[in-house]
Amino acid sequence: MKIIITLILLSGFFTFQAISQGTVINHTCTDLTKIPQSAIDSAKAKLHIAYGHTSHGSQLINGMNKLIGFANNHGLGLNLPSNIFAFNNGGTDGALDLRDTPFSGASDLGNPNRTAWEQATRNYLGTPNTQGKGSLLPSINVIIWSWCGQVDGSEADIDNYLTLMNGLEQDYFGVKFVYMTGHLNGTGATGNVNVRNQQIRNYCTSNNKILYDFADIESYDPDGVVHYMPLLANDNCDYDSDGNGSRDANWATAWQNSHTQGVDWFNCSPAHSQPLNGNLKAYAAWWLWATLAGWEPPLSGIADIEKNAQAVTVFPNPSNGKFTVTTNNGSIDAIYIYNVTGTKVFSTTDFKLKTSNEIDISDYKKGIYFVKIDSRDKISTEKIVIQ
Repeated sequence: MKIIITLILLSGFFTFQAISQGTVINHTCTDLTKIPQSAIDSAKAKLHIAYGHTSHGSQLINGMNKLIGFANNHGLGLNLPSNIFAFNNGGTDGALDLRDTPFSGASDLGNPNRTAWEQATRNYLGTPNTQGKGSLLPSINVIIWSWCGQVDGSEADIDNYLTLMNGLEQDYFGVKFVYMTGHLNGTGATGNVNVRNQQIRNYCTSNNKILYDFADIESYDPDGVVHYMPLLANDNCDYDSDGNGSRDANWATAWQNSHTQGVDWFNCSPAHSQPLNGNLKAYAAWWLWATLAGWEPPLSGIADIEKNAQAVTVFPNPSNGKFTVTTNNGSIDAIYIYNVTGTKVFSTTDFKLKTSNEIDISDYKKGIYFVKIDSRDKISTEKIVIQ
């Protein structure tokens, strides 16, 4: 039986899958403790990566740099060999071979324009050889480019990006090309950035591509309960905590302040953002490297969305705090309610195998909450508004 680990109704398109079905590295792929040493060693032995980026894309590099010392000092409870997360240009001394900004003629996916990166990639690799590698650098087997705001374009702009990436994949079939979404800009679920990011996600999942979902990674704190993107989150991790349309809180600093530096998170300086975001970008990067080298992540690291697997309804929504939760796929086992800071404020398991359950939290503060429903072997999350 297929087990669904997490189903976020507001963002069900965010999935991590096996490479044969498309690989999407997102917020479910940031638990560094799940990556075994063998997978890290395999990535360092097999991968030769070229990464083009400007400031936002440098978040991965900054986080990865500071991760080395954090892991050496047993952050997250890690007990791995010293400098296991080291990387450099060429992969010397047992490090990962990651060539940072090696391209000439383009800086990122939109600088100096929306097409220069493609020719810069071809110039860097050289003419494809019979193995689908670049004749100038046949060792390079991973290419990744990032955005720096330019994902906020038109549908045609993104189609052009996808077409150019696919063309590179066809010509250099021996190289893995990693697609990327663009950073959050505070315009929420209906904003153009999210629409364009979703366009990229849809293409990648439909066409078996590899995607590093930059936007989704910075849409969740490590607890993974609250989805901040619909709450107008931006690249600095600021978001609207009370639903009034104004950003008044920061999920990253709140999480950092409630956890121990050097144990639960490490200080770094990711461009335009907070240290925790740099942490998550680094963890997800290593999840990507390990996966590209052949590691198969544990089931608990996968948010696998199965169409029509479960229909959960919360109504009315918005409400005055009195609402009904129903499911058409068996009984509800438990309901948990979290506020926008990720704090659990309500829970109950007393349902007596019912498929429809009335909840009354009308005495709670008005605002946005998240209802997590545990039903049989599935978990769903729904955003609600009390007004």
